[in-house]
This record gives sequence, structure tokens and C-alpha cells, in this order.
Amino acid sequence: MMTDNTLKARKTPNYTRFFAPLALQATSQALSYPLVAMVASRGHGGPLNLAGLAQSNALMYMLGTFGFGLITAGMMFGKTREGYQQFRAVTLSLGLIVTLVQALLCIPTAAHLLFGRLIGLPPSIEHPAAMTFLATVPLQFLFFIRIPFQVVMYNASATGKASLATILRILLTAVLSPLFCLADAVGPLWAVVCLSFPVGLEVAASAWLARPYLARLRVSATAPTKKEIFLFNLPLSIGGYLLALSSILLGAFIARAASPERMLPAYYLALGLAAPVAYGATRVLEVVLAFPPSFDADRRTLKFALAAGAVLGLLPLMFILPGLSDLYYIRLQNLDPVNLPLVRIAALALALYPVCVAVRAQGEGLASLAGKPMTVIAGQVMFIITILLTGSVLLTLGIDGNLIGGICLCFGSLASTATLRLLLRWIINADPPKLKSPDSGLIR
Repeated sequence: MMTDNTLKARKTPNYTRFFAPLALQATSQALSYPLVAMVASRGHGGPLNLAGLAQSNALMYMLGTFGFGLITAGMMFGKTREGYQQFRAVTLSLGLIVTLVQALLCIPTAAHLLFGRLIGLPPSIEHPAAMTFLATVPLQFLFFIRIPFQVVMYNASATGKASLATILRILLTAVLSPLFCLADAVGPLWAVVCLSFPVGLEVAASAWLARPYLARLRVSATAPTKKEIFLFNLPLSIGGYLLALSSILLGAFIARAASPERMLPAYYLALGLAAPVAYGATRVLEVVLAFPPSFDADRRTLKFALAAGAVLGLLPLMFILPGLSDLYYIRLQNLDPVNLPLVRIAALALALYPVCVAVRAQGEGLASLAGKPMTVIAGQVMFIITILLTGSVLLTLGIDGNLIGGICLCFGSLASTATLRLLLRWIINADPPKLKSPDSGLIR
């Protein structure tokens, strides 16, 4: 006879088993950037190349966030064969549009306006930023091609297989990066080559791994329209756009602080390790979608978000310890040892960022299930407002640039989370909603 504890264990969703492969996938995916950073920083200009590459990647990511909500949309509408086909068509169409916009922004006049005038980068950083922004145009479209294959595996709870292609990508990047350095194929353009080739193989591997799950998609008499999928994705993507815009704004604040040619590389080196784990923390949203709670019982996923964010936030701090910091930042990333204390301070300022991101992602998952994506936009608007206010205050107070980024990101994320949850609670109290499941069914 089963005890109450046994029954409880069987009924409790295994969040960690579902989340761990997704977090590993997202973290390893983002770790490609610090790996190729060693290729960029060994070229003429040193860490200034890295700062330029980081700025162009931030802008590329900002454009790509017009598809930020596509994975959520795919988990909601892509369960059937017809729904998946509609979802894939929307994804590829958005990918073509975003890639075309990026190509147009690479025109020299537009590129100078973006990097030189708007962001305020010094010429030594503006040149590699504009150059790599053009080189990553094909990479942008590859990311959109990958999304439908990932979604079909997420919907089948095959998160382990979905992460396999990305892990193979990071392993290949880890092998290629030192090989490029040994072959003296260094500089920002070679860094983009080192980044793009493994992504292409990742897309091919994802397509192959997704084949069995595509074949098992059930046929449905009805299917969501492309317009319905696009309109669901739009608010979430606008929110993602605002998040990506924050990276550009932070770069502009740091560029206007004292010693930008020291502070920008120091901040981006620390962010190169903090951003991957923070991106992994965003996968809490998929956990909420896969195991939909009621609004009265969302504390379990909230506690999981806090725990997952805390664990992820500790990982980058290992690299500021003596020995590891010398190996990674000085030997691999070609950092001047004089600037190592600046990187350590920046890393400490970013320590709580993954926790803040995980809690925000849990709230965004609840908003998606409730069919209230506009609350996500409200939260992200507050995020940007907080970034602007906090950055302006810190700049006025003369705070060092390597601290500005971490402080602004943490404050902005907390403000975004508070706004979203207050709006959700107000909506629930006024009119208790029925939560939508990823099958487009109803839970309450």
C-alpha cells in the first residue's frame, strides 16, 4: 500500500529533469560567445575587438527578438501537424524579414549612425562592431531556422535530445577556437566564422533529431491561423526587444562613464559568463508551460525559479577565484592583468542577475498561460524605464562603468517582475482566468 509521501512524490512534477537540459542548452549556446571571444581579442586591437563584437552581437540579438515569443507560441499552438506547419511558416517569414532589416542596417552610413553616434562607441570599437554586424547576417537566419525543430522536441518533452545538438555545437566551438588561435586566424571576422560554422551544423543536427517527433504529430481538423500565431508572438517579442535594447542602452551608459576603453571590455568579459547562465534561467518559462500550475499554486514553480537562479548565479563567480581568473581572463581572453580587478568587480555586480531573470521568467510563464501577454510588455517597459533611471543616476554619481551594467540589470529585472506580478494579481482578483495549457485546452 502506497504511503502519502509516495503519492505526493508521484504527483510532484520533476521540474529539474525537464529544466536541466534546457538550461544546459541555453547556457552552452550562449557560451559560444566567450569562447570565440579569444579569437576576436587576439587580433589587432586586442580586447577592443571583443567590445566591438559584443556590441554587434547585442544589436543582432535585439533584431532577433522579434521572434522572442516564437518558442512559447510553438508550445501553445504547434502540438498538431497543421498547427506546426502554420507555426513554421510564421517563424521562417519573420526570420527573412529580420535578416533583411539587419542587412539594410549594415549600410555604412546606417552602421555609423548606430554604433558611432547613437551608442557613442569610440572609433577603435566602432570599426569591429560594424564589421562583425555585417558578417553575422547569415547567422541571424540560422537561428530562426532552428526554432521549429526545437519546439517539436520541447512539446514531446524530449528536452535532453533538444539540448544535444547545442551541446555538440559548443564542443565544436571549444575545439575550433584554440585551433583558430594556433593558426593565427584571429580578429573579429574570424571570430564570426568560428561562431557561425558550428551553428550551421547545430541546425542540421536539430533537424535530424526532430524527425521522429515530426512524424508523430497528430492530425487535427482545425488549426490556428498564421495571424493568430503572429499576434500571440508579437507582445512577447516586443518584450524581448525591450530586453535586448537594454544591452545597447547599458553600452551607451558605460561608454559615457570614465575610461570607457577599460570599462567596456571589463564589463563585457564579466557579462560573457553571466549572460549564458542568465539565459539558461529564462528556461523557467518553459517549465511553467510544461507543468501548468494554478494561480493559487504557483509558489512551487516560484521556489524552483529562486533555487535554479541561485545555482546558476554562482557558476560565473568561480572564474574570479585566483588561478581560474588568470587562466580564463588573462591567458584565454588576453586581458591586461592590470584590468583584472575591474572584471572581478563587474562579475560580483552581476551575481544576482540570474536569480532576477529566473523569477521574471516564472511570472512570464504564468502570463502566457493566462493569455495575458500584454502584462509581459508592461513589465519590460518598466525594465527599460528602470534601466534609464538607474543608469542616469549612477552616471551622475560617477559610478565606475564596470558596476553600472550589473546594478542596472538587477534593478530593472526586479522592477519588471514586480510590475508583471502586480498586474496579474489585479487581473486574477477582478476576473479569475482559465489557464491555457500548451495543448490549447483549459485547466481550470
